[in-house]
Amino acid sequence: MRKPWLNIEHLTSPSGGCPYTGPDEVRSYKLALNLSTKDNNPNGSHPPKALVLPVSKDALSLQYVALINQRTPLVPVKLTLDLGGQFQWVDCEEGYVSSSYKPVRCRSAQCELARSKSCITECYASPRPGCNNNTCAVLPENTVTRTGTSGEVGQDVVSIQSTDGSNPGRAVSVSKLIFACGGSLEGLASGVKGMAGFGRTKISLPSQFSAAFSFDRKFAICLTSSSSNAKGVVFFGDGPYVLLPGIDVSRPLIYTPLILNRVSTASVYYTGEPSSDYFIGVKSIKINGKAVPLNRSLLSIDRIEGTGGTKISTVIPYTAMETSIYRAVTATFVKELAKVPRVASVAPFGACFNSTNIGSTRVGPAVPQIDLVLQNSGVFWRIFGANSMVQVKSDVLCLGFVDGGLNPRTSIVIGGYQLEDNLLQFDLATSRLGFSSSLLFRQTTCANFNFTSNKA
Repeated sequence: MRKPWLNIEHLTSPSGGCPYTGPDEVRSYKLALNLSTKDNNPNGSHPPKALVLPVSKDALSLQYVALINQRTPLVPVKLTLDLGGQFQWVDCEEGYVSSSYKPVRCRSAQCELARSKSCITECYASPRPGCNNNTCAVLPENTVTRTGTSGEVGQDVVSIQSTDGSNPGRAVSVSKLIFACGGSLEGLASGVKGMAGFGRTKISLPSQFSAAFSFDRKFAICLTSSSSNAKGVVFFGDGPYVLLPGIDVSRPLIYTPLILNRVSTASVYYTGEPSSDYFIGVKSIKINGKAVPLNRSLLSIDRIEGTGGTKISTVIPYTAMETSIYRAVTATFVKELAKVPRVASVAPFGACFNSTNIGSTRVGPAVPQIDLVLQNSGVFWRIFGANSMVQVKSDVLCLGFVDGGLNPRTSIVIGGYQLEDNLLQFDLATSRLGFSSSLLFRQTTCANFNFTSNKA
């Protein structure tokens, strides 16, 4: 959707597009970003080794919402966390006022990093954030509604807390963080002004923070299952990641490669763009140790079309599976739970049970374990009852997976509910995912980061 007051000229595709690799490329990347930082500590100290961001769960939309301070003067901005989002985007059309906002000019180094292929040659309204002449444009996507718009690339101040891994510390800021002014707020949680993109691009928030503060190109998410006042946590940088009562959940982790899908999975994109989503190589699925009969070709990414495979999402609330996979998983699960009476299905779920006949364990309802088998039979992501079963009524539990349709772009999309109270670390330098499985086994949860103490 093009803004009616913008005249956009399409440019020749810039070079690049894949994540940077070698040391020379990293140096040129940092120069192109032109990020400057400020340590809000009058006594001075070493640069932060990591940053921390609180994330809450919205009860109505089931979205995970981060709070970031942006602009001059600083304003708290609510953003829906989008793990595969290409960049941060903010609705600038109402009330975006900042003395430090700078539009990114066409054909600049920052414009190329944003993979912009078009230029706003003329804005027919008065100059303001989101409406400036000779600025590069991108396609901010609302991944909840799968809609894209055009938007201006800009830079502004962002402030975030540092951390030693155990406590929040002093505030630090990036003075020229690249983001997009634009996007549709339809379908986003109440009060949200945009989306925080964490995807595989050079201007995602993890990429920019690691470049600005020169720490490890890693980030970790730990989403809370509670939609009350509890807060989950995102860490930028390496561990330790310490949750009360003093448990470093950054170790031990199970590791699996992150797979690059060379075809974009966005709703709006230019030909030749790779996907910014994080894919993993699920090879098979087991329930109670028994293999689920699947068409395994659906588990691979088609090299030409980019279809198939398995990706991780914080935007969809429950794991969605291609219809044949969903039916096979549901049938096998129901067979393994045959002694528990089924009840009428409750949308959007297909298999529901009388919960009075299901016991409880430390890791949730006592139901069959679901294993996503990865690079070999010894490496698997085990999903326990806390992440597989959804309490829809006082006496009804449903299997928390949904039918993704006959021809989805991605065969399995692991949704937010299955990620809750699990730590996931994304190592961008080595293209590797580390995951903990349920933290309930370790007698802690993602709501247990000590945000109330300030010692770092």
